Amino acid sequence: MMDTKLLLPRVHIQNHSDGGTSVPHWGYADRVVPCTNDAGSCAYLDVVYNAHDVGMYYTGIIWATIGGILIVWAVGRHFARSQPSGVQLPVDAGEGVKESRSAFERLHRAITAYARQYLLPDAARPIFGRVSRTQVLTLVVLTGYLTIFSFAGIVYAKWVTPVKKMPGVYNTRTSLGPWADRVGVIAYALTPLSVMLSSRESILSLVTGLPYQSFNFLHRWLGYIIFAQSGLHTIGWCVVELRLYQPQPSVGKEFIVQPYIIWGAVAMILLTLLLVLSTPWGIRATGYEFFRKAHYVLAMIYIGACWGHWHQLEAFLLPGLLVWFIDRGIRLVRTALLHYNFLPSGHMGFRAASTNITFFTDEINGDVVRLDFDHPHDAWDVGQHFYLMFPESSIWQSHPFTPLSSPVYGADSQRHSYIFRAKKGETRKIAALSARRTAHMASHTESHEGLMPDAKLSVVLTGPYGERTLQSLVPNSNILCIAGGTGITYVLPVLLSLASQPQSPNRHMSLVWVVRRRSDIDWVAPELAILKRKCPNLRTRIHIYVTRASEQVQHGHDSSVPAISEKRTANECEKEIEPSSNSTSSSASISSALSLHGVSKADLGLNHYQARPDLSKIVGEFVEGSVSGGTDVFASGPGEMISDLRRIVASVNKGGEVWKGVERWDVGLTCDDRLEW
Repeated sequence: MMDTKLLLPRVHIQNHSDGGTSVPHWGYADRVVPCTNDAGSCAYLDVVYNAHDVGMYYTGIIWATIGGILIVWAVGRHFARSQPSGVQLPVDAGEGVKESRSAFERLHRAITAYARQYLLPDAARPIFGRVSRTQVLTLVVLTGYLTIFSFAGIVYAKWVTPVKKMPGVYNTRTSLGPWADRVGVIAYALTPLSVMLSSRESILSLVTGLPYQSFNFLHRWLGYIIFAQSGLHTIGWCVVELRLYQPQPSVGKEFIVQPYIIWGAVAMILLTLLLVLSTPWGIRATGYEFFRKAHYVLAMIYIGACWGHWHQLEAFLLPGLLVWFIDRGIRLVRTALLHYNFLPSGHMGFRAASTNITFFTDEINGDVVRLDFDHPHDAWDVGQHFYLMFPESSIWQSHPFTPLSSPVYGADSQRHSYIFRAKKGETRKIAALSARRTAHMASHTESHEGLMPDAKLSVVLTGPYGERTLQSLVPNSNILCIAGGTGITYVLPVLLSLASQPQSPNRHMSLVWVVRRRSDIDWVAPELAILKRKCPNLRTRIHIYVTRASEQVQHGHDSSVPAISEKRTANECEKEIEPSSNSTSSSASISSALSLHGVSKADLGLNHYQARPDLSKIVGEFVEGSVSGGTDVFASGPGEMISDLRRIVASVNKGGEVWKGVERWDVGLTCDDRLEW
């Protein structure tokens, strides 16, 4: 009886006391048959219940479509990986090398190249931000699909029916009510999908191979769709109950005090808060960490309020809660397993890693911190990242960082190296703590031995997460890595890992790194030296661009900046940086900084340019100069650089040439745009 009372305002034209039979309708109130109302009211009830039943079928179709897409995707990935590689066939010098591949494989690669050409560049940036057209196309298809199901299967009509015992007073019944119910049902049905798109331990990533962060755009915009549907559902029923049903205001007053309506209002308020706090303005005003924690709490309370509003659709709400709690539980378990090691006492237990700190002062652009430590666990895959939590700063915050070091498969312990620039929030706190630790250790240096003890910092790891960049590489693909600032941590492990493997004689590899100061090279000096030793082909293919050398000299913050002398090159804006003959202190400063990692300045001998690189020219010349195979571009840096690379890489893809077998025009882009420099 309680359920009937709670549902009474929506089905008040049915008389449950007339002794009729209650016919259940899944997800809705039972219907009393036969209908004893007037003809118009009975016809209206037919439309209401039929529209609801059809809508429930549609929600099943929506989820069946999602499941079907995932199954096809998973099978396609498996089939694509099982295809054998082609055999190279020499052709005319102007065409490079063609590949002898099956028609299916050539068609697949040609379609992929065509898709990149048109779908890789950024979409309308003022509306969607820095996302590719592929993401926006997916959103458009999803929105169109949901729009069709929001309107289909509803009989649109109007019925004017008399109010019992009130001669001359009439209700206006329209299909607005059934339509408002339909969009509300779809909003409920999309709730688990929204939670899945936001999960770090993502089943979608397991099936598709896409990193969890690639679903953030759809999660955000699906939230906007749910907000719009919920708002239309609320407005629709407010119009029905507060305007079309008579007499007013008595019907409206009875409607607004019903418990399920109160819960609906609470859910709508919470959803509005979720929307406002997730906007760029809301995140800037409250801070990212507040947004993240508030988002979790408000989302869970919102689902609870939806349950109170219409618990008959709990089948859509319970999975959302379960997915969220499973995600959090797996995170805790993975963290515990990573840190379940031997304690100093000899017993097993939870133990945080202890990292060495190297601190790079930069008052203009923000200090940079390098962390190095060894930790016993299995190897991760190149391209993946860890979430790092620093207990000495806060146990409530963790941030994603990509290891600069390469994993060693089969080893008992893995070397972790990270670099990050302190901007604000937690990274600023960690940098300040690192600076204090470093200064404290320096003050206790044993001057008679000249030793510098390492500053220490505790860190707790969770992961690894993200894409596995090397799994999909074709053995003869050419590799172009482009990084800005601390984005070097994403691309350098790719080259370090490939340099340790047998190389195809035709493979070309190159690194382009853009930094603000010459001394920024010190961040990864040991890795660059290793790279040069392991892969001779890279000795003339590591290009470092220093963009603000003049700013350093002007502000006097970097005594290690060498003098700049111009060299005439094809690109007149490029100026090679050469050490000044009278900069003894500069050389000493550089050597001292690099000695922290056991590398001398003479080991590097790299090409330096003072200018921002012409990425279009760099990518074009690299692709033109390849002998065989396609090109994979790995990039990490500021949003503007990633946007430019999407446009540039799209422009060099030529599906027609790939279909003919000339694979140099099959150019892929894998980027990590979480970092800024």
